[in-house]
Amino acid sequence: MTLKGLCQTTAMGILPHTDIKAAMKLALSVDIPFWPQLPRVSFYEDMYVQVTENFPGITIDETKQKILFSLEGFYAGMEEYVLKYENENTFGLSPEYSVVYREFLEQELGGYNAIRGQSIGPVSFGMKITDESKKPIIYNNEVKDFLYDFIARKCNHQYRELVRKNPNSIVWVDEPGLEIIFGSFSGYSSEQAKGDFREFLSNVEGPKGVHLCGNPDWSFLLKDVDLDILSLDAFGCGRIFSRYVDEIKAFLAKGRIIAWGIVPTLTEEQTPESVKTLIQRLEEYWDFLGKAGIPKEVILKQAWLTPARCCLINADGTKSVDRAFRILQEVSGYFRDKYGLA
Repeated sequence: MTLKGLCQTTAMGILPHTDIKAAMKLALSVDIPFWPQLPRVSFYEDMYVQVTENFPGITIDETKQKILFSLEGFYAGMEEYVLKYENENTFGLSPEYSVVYREFLEQELGGYNAIRGQSIGPVSFGMKITDESKKPIIYNNEVKDFLYDFIARKCNHQYRELVRKNPNSIVWVDEPGLEIIFGSFSGYSSEQAKGDFREFLSNVEGPKGVHLCGNPDWSFLLKDVDLDILSLDAFGCGRIFSRYVDEIKAFLAKGRIIAWGIVPTLTEEQTPESVKTLIQRLEEYWDFLGKAGIPKEVILKQAWLTPARCCLINADGTKSVDRAFRILQEVSGYFRDKYGLA
């Protein structure tokens, strides 16, 4: 698959909608549609819950909206897991864990240049989920090794399902935990974390993508892992990110995609902005890179445009997020017209 940039639009999976049809319409309105994750519809539509299906030792408390992990249950459940290991459906996403995903697969998706899925990544999942002693499971080496393999298999199953709908399919991982995992954590060193993540990506089929909204070790993600797509909150982190000139230049030289999340979804960030100011902000980053030796035609050729991040906390429900998608189309249209992008 040859990835095309050209300021095509896509977006992160999580949406604040409670109306599945409205969310699906929004997700299908971008150039590279995605299946929506709608935690306000059901706790099982939460991205952390969705990856837990068939994970030994995990139970879901829907009433309290908690994911519970038992180390004893993990070891006790391994025998049953091994029996199901060769069955590919063990790693699927059933209707119980996402009605929305199944509805997405019912859509006509063959006419798009590409389609996209997503999964929570192992770093973020492993840091959030704790055992009975409140210790993140990523610090238990046996559970950690299982976790990386398990989520890779989840991604691969989803990728194979999407490919049947459109041969140009992508499943990226949402990894907010990458912002902090490479610090000094007892029991999980930076070098070990980097090595584990490299190996994880090597086991993921199809184009390899990572999305995160924070400010991680950009150098690691741009040059030290085999990554095809890097999606970031350019509205919040673009100034810092664009200073990694050498790494970005090398990344783009390999034909890889940067998804620039330029349109804010948080109401208080969005309100002062306009299509014009967001275009100016993105042009500023790109002009800086251009002066540093990266031709703008290269940046444009390998750029996707997205909302800056997911947002579930706005007081206006879905209005700010819906508006962000409309602004996104206008920003994309501006760059396509100005630079003659097909």
